[in-house]
Amino acid sequence: MSRHPDPSESSVRPPDSRRRARSSLVARRMGLRSNLEITTDPRRRLLGLLPSLFTLLNMMSGFLSVLMAITERPQFAAVLIGISVVLDITDGAVARLVRSVTPFGLQFDSLADLVSFGVAPAILAFTVLSGTDLSVAPLGLLASFLWLACAAIRLARFNVTIDPTADKRFFNGLPSPGAAGVLIASVFAFPAPETDSQRFIAVLIVAIPALLMISSIRYRSFRSLISPKSRRPYGLIVFTAALAVGFVLDPAITGCVVAYSYLAIPVLLPARLAIPTG
Repeated sequence: MSRHPDPSESSVRPPDSRRRARSSLVARRMGLRSNLEITTDPRRRLLGLLPSLFTLLNMMSGFLSVLMAITERPQFAAVLIGISVVLDITDGAVARLVRSVTPFGLQFDSLADLVSFGVAPAILAFTVLSGTDLSVAPLGLLASFLWLACAAIRLARFNVTIDPTADKRFFNGLPSPGAAGVLIASVFAFPAPETDSQRFIAVLIVAIPALLMISSIRYRSFRSLISPKSRRPYGLIVFTAALAVGFVLDPAITGCVVAYSYLAIPVLLPARLAIPTG
């Protein structure tokens, strides 16, 4: 005689089993293979660590940016944040290459991003606006904390609303690396503010990207912009060539054009950017 299964036996599983099942489900929906499913091959284990290595380098670059900012070397600090942007894109590409995804990797990446695109830009913004004297510009202190708070809120919102079936070509809100790009470009393009009016403009340069990070405006992802699925990539080739020439001739202005365009176009033309492209 068959015994009906006890619902409590089928529904209650050890925490480790639940983590494995959840990771496997996310991996299958994303077309990847989870590291948690690969436990016997040492080479696969080492490959699974590669994305986390790039994430660690991302965090280290953000930490070094903080050190450069507090020692009043804003351009070095901006360059290091830019390196973090490259490493942040790279760790995702490496994860897809080795077909590795884990809940640990997702959380570790978010913590690294909070350092590199939350703490580091906030401290850089404050040192540019106010130097190292807390009493010089309270408005700069508030703007810098606004950046940090918005970056943290954005990353937390992203973590709790991950939908493997969502359109990965778009982000809700300005991605934190894109917001950091605006600050990086501004550091190189504009001199440090000295008057109250210049400080007010600089505060807007910090506050507007910060608020856009927690907005609901749709932004195209870097991945879809760099490698769109198209059989006619002529426009991308021409744009890349023009970008290379621009950075050679005037990197500061070119960086501002790219960063501010990425920030502004979805705000000015939201309906057009929301139409999916093939």
